[in-house]
Amino acid sequence: MDILETEVSYEETIKGSRFLSELIVCQSQAQARELIKAQKTKYSDATHVCHAFITGNGGEVMGMSDDGEPSGTAGRPILDVLKGRGCTNVMLTVTRWFGGTLLGTGGLVKAYSGGAKGVIAKANEINAFVPLIEKRGFSFSVDYSSHKLVKKLMENYTLYNVTEAFDTSVTLSGEIAVSDFESFSSMLLEQSNGKIKL
Repeated sequence: MDILETEVSYEETIKGSRFLSELIVCQSQAQARELIKAQKTKYSDATHVCHAFITGNGGEVMGMSDDGEPSGTAGRPILDVLKGRGCTNVMLTVTRWFGGTLLGTGGLVKAYSGGAKGVIAKANEINAFVPLIEKRGFSFSVDYSSHKLVKKLMENYTLYNVTEAFDTSVTLSGEIAVSDFESFSSMLLEQSNGKIKL
């Protein structure tokens, strides 16, 4: 399962109608509601802002909307393309400015799924997707005399969002891949003669 790292957009014109497809990082159903509201405000002159989203570590939460297009012609095709990519924590919006020519239900399905496929292809080209790594938070304190050594040892691991707070001792906190947590914990315990506990 992959997650989106950077936002991507793709545009095409079909029989006078302009279709703008955008991939946006989205962590939850609540955030999806906020994002779609923001997109509709941003493109208030558009005819439709259709979307689909997938969130959750296993991609278990999904949603979609045709936003006034005939039922099943926009949201479902967009969601199918997203599901086919094997990604999560992402929203794909396709914004349409009507150009005067009706596309019919088949034409709409083709346009919306085509826009979704186009933006996914562009995202793949620029490596906008990265593997989802399940992370776990950590925090520990270390005295000033051991701080440099611990920092050096931490370089052996891929850590995320590391912060340091300096007080009577140094408190380090951040996130690490769940798969590395035990070995990181053991290494710190061992190197500090049992003083550092995560």
